[in-house]
Parts: sequence; C-alpha cells; structure tokens
Amino acid sequence: MSRRHLPPLASLRAFEAAARHRNFEKAGDELAVTASAVGQHVRSLEAWLRRPLFIRLPSKGVALTEIGERYAATISQVLDQLNEATARALRPEAPNALTVSTLPSFALNWLIPRLGSLKEREPNLEVRVEISVSLTDFARENVDVAIRLGRGGYPGLQTDLLMEENFFPVCSAALLGDPERPLREPADLSHHTLLHEIPEGIPDFITWPRWLGAVGLPQIDATRGPRFSHTFLALQAAASGQGVALATNVLIGDYLDAGRLVRPFPHQVKGPHQYYLVCPVASAQRPAIAAFRKWICDEAAAHVALSVGP
Repeated sequence: MSRRHLPPLASLRAFEAAARHRNFEKAGDELAVTASAVGQHVRSLEAWLRRPLFIRLPSKGVALTEIGERYAATISQVLDQLNEATARALRPEAPNALTVSTLPSFALNWLIPRLGSLKEREPNLEVRVEISVSLTDFARENVDVAIRLGRGGYPGLQTDLLMEENFFPVCSAALLGDPERPLREPADLSHHTLLHEIPEGIPDFITWPRWLGAVGLPQIDATRGPRFSHTFLALQAAASGQGVALATNVLIGDYLDAGRLVRPFPHQVKGPHQYYLVCPVASAQRPAIAAFRKWICDEAAAHVALSVGP
C-alpha cells in the first residue's frame, strides 16, 4: 500500500463543520473553539491543498467553492465512517453475542420461530436480530452475519447457501371447499380474488402475473385484488378467507402444518433467488459466528428435506 498523503485531522474537522453550517462561528460553537481558530484551520487546509474552499461573504457568512462542495461531501462521509468505527471500537466485546441482519418476512416466518432450538443447542449464545431490506455494509454496521435473498456471488464474504424458493398458491380450507367456485386447478384462479405482495427492492420477484405466465395461464387477469407490503400480511388475509395468496416454501411458516392454509393444487414455480448467510471471511470462524452458521445451515437443510418430503 502506498503512503497516505493526508491533511491534519483538526483542519478537516473544522472545514467540514464550517461547510455544514456555512458559518465559522457556528462551526466554532460545535467544536468548542473560536471562530478565529476555525478560520485558521480552514486557511491551513486551503494552503495544504493549494485550492480555495470558501468564498468569504460581506455578511460574515461563507459560501463553498465548487471544489469545496465536492470535498465537503466526501469528507463528511469519511468523518461519519470514522465516528462509527470509533464507536464500534469502544463498544464492550461480547464473545458469545452476535447480531444478525435479515429481511422482515424471513425473520418473522422462519428465523424467530426457530431461535428456541438455537438456545437449546447453544445456551450461552446471545443473538440480536435486526430487520433491514438493504445490503449490509459490514465495515460500517454493527452486524456480524446477514441473511439475504439474492443470486449469490458476494465477493469478499463467506457465503453459505441456505434455501431455494418455490412459489405456490395457498388459501383457507373454507375457500377450497366452496361448491360454487371450485379451486382444483390453476385455471380456477380466474374465479377467485388474488392477494398480492408488494416486493421492496427484490428484482424479478415472482408475482401473480409471473406465476400465471409460468404455468401457461397469462390470460387470467392478475391486476385485480388487494395488495400488501409483507408476505405475512398476505398470508394472514388468505387464512381469513379473503382470497388466494402466493406463498413460498421458505416463508409459509406453520400455516400449512396448523391447517390455517392449504395448497389447492401442487403446481409451483421456482423463484430466481436463494437465501444466503453471509459474513466477512475474517470473522467466519469466530466461535459465536461458527456456531450460528452450523446451526442455521442444519435448520435450513432440515426445512428443505421436510418441504421436499420422502
């Protein structure tokens, strides 16, 4: 690695505060120094860069030059990262604790119901579950492992494939037994209300139009029916007899086992994404993380075997 060529941190802090406030006095108040000291730091930085960063205004305020605007935006991000890294370094170490980041529906329908078995297997392991639909930045976030839905290929990360997804219709048993509107094959869906999930940030998500097209029924109107922001909301609506929802083998939870939902026919469509457990390679063998990885991979394998059946 080449030697870093960096200006003094004190000058960067003064410049960034002055850029945010557009005022040296307010920047000084934030940093507990005088406006004159802020100005001195800024002049020192301008001399170091050999570039003007501010235009001094008659009203005692300041305006950023074009290069000052660009530099301030970058420096602000760098100082935020430094602040986050320092906070993590100061946080007490808990060797038996780890933080898991995952999607809302996966947490509610799959992960949380199984945490009891993790506690039995690893009684000293403390797990914190965080909900997020964004990709995890392990360098900036206080997250040890993440469970994500994607296509794989995560450079620089230890990656464990957990499960693939298959999509199929589900409904209440009462709806299935309706003599006036039988539901015995996919074509019968034309006579029923379709319940939709609105996917957030998941490309190529299997929606009703995609599912019906995949089983050869693109002529069925898939635009009708209510819409829900999460899988569990659509499943709850289906369980209460409001229509037919698309479920997946991963997120169906105990609805089928408990009889709250039934599959009217066996047709299913494979989804384009899989569930992966990811973490930094450098920390993958940390005892707490290794234990969690082993447990969740075992649980996922058991779930897949149960879904496939004998």
